[in-house]
Amino acid sequence: MARKYGIERVRNIGIMAHIDAGKTTTTERILFYTGKKHKIGDIDDGTTDMDWMVQERERGVTITAAATTCFWRDHAIHLIDTPGHVDFTVEVERSLRVLDGAVALFCAVGGVEPQSETVWHQAERYHIPRIAFVNKMDRMGANFSRVIEMMRARLGINPLLLQLPVGAENQFSGVVDLIRMKVLRWHEEDQGQTFDLTHIPAELRAEAEEAREGLLEAVASEDDTLLEKYVEGEEITEAELLGGIRLATLKNRLVPVLCGTALKNQGIQPLLDAVIDFLPSPIDVPPIEGIVPGKDREEGRESNDDAPFAALAFKIARDPNVAKIVYCRIYSGTLQRGDVVYNVTKDTKERVTRILQMHANKREACDEAHAGDIVALVGLKNTTTGDTLTAASHPILLESMVFPDPVISVAIEPRSERDKDALEETLDFMMEEDPTFTVQIDDETGQRVISGMGELHLEILTDRMLREFQVNARVSKLQVAYRETISQIAEAQGKYIHKIDDEGIYGDIRLRLEPLPRGMEFEFADESDEVDIPRQYVAAIERGARGTMSNGVLSGFPMQDIKVVLIGGSYHETDSSETAFEAATVVAFENAAQKASPVLLEPIMKIQVIAPNEHIGKVIGDLNSRRAQIHETETVGTAESIDAYVPLARMFQYTTELRSLTQGRGMFTMEFSHYDVAPASTRDAVVNRPLF
Repeated sequence: MARKYGIERVRNIGIMAHIDAGKTTTTERILFYTGKKHKIGDIDDGTTDMDWMVQERERGVTITAAATTCFWRDHAIHLIDTPGHVDFTVEVERSLRVLDGAVALFCAVGGVEPQSETVWHQAERYHIPRIAFVNKMDRMGANFSRVIEMMRARLGINPLLLQLPVGAENQFSGVVDLIRMKVLRWHEEDQGQTFDLTHIPAELRAEAEEAREGLLEAVASEDDTLLEKYVEGEEITEAELLGGIRLATLKNRLVPVLCGTALKNQGIQPLLDAVIDFLPSPIDVPPIEGIVPGKDREEGRESNDDAPFAALAFKIARDPNVAKIVYCRIYSGTLQRGDVVYNVTKDTKERVTRILQMHANKREACDEAHAGDIVALVGLKNTTTGDTLTAASHPILLESMVFPDPVISVAIEPRSERDKDALEETLDFMMEEDPTFTVQIDDETGQRVISGMGELHLEILTDRMLREFQVNARVSKLQVAYRETISQIAEAQGKYIHKIDDEGIYGDIRLRLEPLPRGMEFEFADESDEVDIPRQYVAAIERGARGTMSNGVLSGFPMQDIKVVLIGGSYHETDSSETAFEAATVVAFENAAQKASPVLLEPIMKIQVIAPNEHIGKVIGDLNSRRAQIHETETVGTAESIDAYVPLARMFQYTTELRSLTQGRGMFTMEFSHYDVAPASTRDAVVNRPLF
């Protein structure tokens, strides 16, 4: 089956922003104006297409990234609406991994907020071209110029103004288009489907001309041909200007900025035009690269239907009718229903029984998919997030995805023996679906411990278990994922010498442990003499040291930021083995760690609290009682914004407390920052007690 549209007319984009910046509201308008739906959904009413989960509609927040396809100006836009809450940052990470471009939303009041920075830097890691949309220009406290300055200061970018707002707050009435030098005003009676193009008012003319000159200068400086015309004073046509903006955007040299208010249906059509005009098609980005299995060399794959098939599985989702579906980005080649694909990561072959074009949780079957498409596949039983799918004759292993470690845990257990199998099956699937959700068995208690990225993350997951999967289980109170480390250098010997029947076991080593800077995790060095320890045993010693790091000497929490140095030992010609040296390493490591003044590390969270001015004193007082280190305060309209660092253990149930302090008007966001040494009072309360 031939393509319905050429690959140059495909856009794979994501909508990304801080929580409550208006991502889902903007996406709803995009679907409405592109004809994908005929009625605008409302978050408060729970009628949005993209927030389809029960938990999303109850809480009014996006939890899972939802994909859809819509059409604008004879182009196909594969769009992913990503969550803004930091607990679900995995959804943003894996979406950005497979996208070609992104639309970053910024609240006209809040500006560049913490999660805005986080997702921006996530996109930077993948070199994704972006355009910015300053939303909520109708809100009290909206300040377009302030947002632009925050983008320069906090993101370190060159914002390229394509529009200026006409008014602000309740006086916002349209935008000045600096490319066409016209004012766009939308009609309320048809929900913004039509708009007028009028002359720029006299009071805005000088500001618009100055901004237009800045636009021309910025674009010309990125293109030698345009620069020559600009310097010579020649007119730069609209087509040349659009081409120059596109070139600079694709190079990540400039970030086009537009503005509007999605809730009031103003500014969405120019945003769609900008997606088509400035963001890349699959052929505008460099070919995807991977490793050829068995040959240890890199190979690229062009975004071409005739190239060998290659795709990346970036998301697994549950479906009540087909067990699971696998979301894939196809980078090259063509996939047909019934094809057998090779999972390079798992070294298995699987048959694609169905290909689905997704619209949130709705779907449409199709017979084939092409390079540049984002589709869902049915029939892949062994494929998980990050796996590479290719043609068996031309395998290539694409770079997988790395996800952050969870910081918060709860114990969960079935209410009865007959619920055990259902619980285990559900936990297995949820781990497959969400790479930041982990399950472990606590060695001391035998309980199942589930871990996630935050309080809301685990709340949503446990709620899904009980309601969606109907698992009958008990859940304990939330527990912090502490870590352990050492604070000084220490050495120790470890021996593992036994006689079993006529066979001997002999391992003898000396280790030195040294503290590393935070975030360095683990290092191993060998300073021993080969006469003392033959080289074939060194790998086993390193393996033993890594394994011992998983259980600390204070209270069994994982250890980190330690350098292990092998400094000596002895061996037996017949009785020594890798197993013996691995066991001796465990003894030596534990002895040295006990001498090295072990300390407890607690997760420190970066938070931003926004509260009305009249309540800010109580909010700061409460934060101080939680051992917060306040970094910065800033006035935002009639409210104050507080940036601080707070131990996670002191932030449970903070949502309820903040509402109480601010009469329901305060809000906050929180994300993991780093681990730091816990004070003696916290250490004494935690050490020598069971984890659960």
